[in-house]
Amino acid sequence: AEALEGDTLMVAILTQRGSLRTSEFGDGQRAGFCLMAACQDCWVWTEDGNRLRACSTFVTPGLRIVTRDPWPTR
Repeated sequence: AEALEGDTLMVAILTQRGSLRTSEFGDGQRAGFCLMAACQDCWVWTEDGNRLRACSTFVTPGLRIVTRDPWPTR
């Protein structure tokens, strides 16, 4: 996906699709909630499994993320 300079991951993802991620606690779609990095509803992951808050992480060139927990059995 493409993003504009200054976009957060949340903005970049939600301009491309209808939800941010799938909940790791069920099959519900999530789109963020508090927009200030407090509620933990906007977690996304880097390809190597590190969690990022999509509402407060800015897009950087080459950043590759996944929207499902890559380690669901942790």
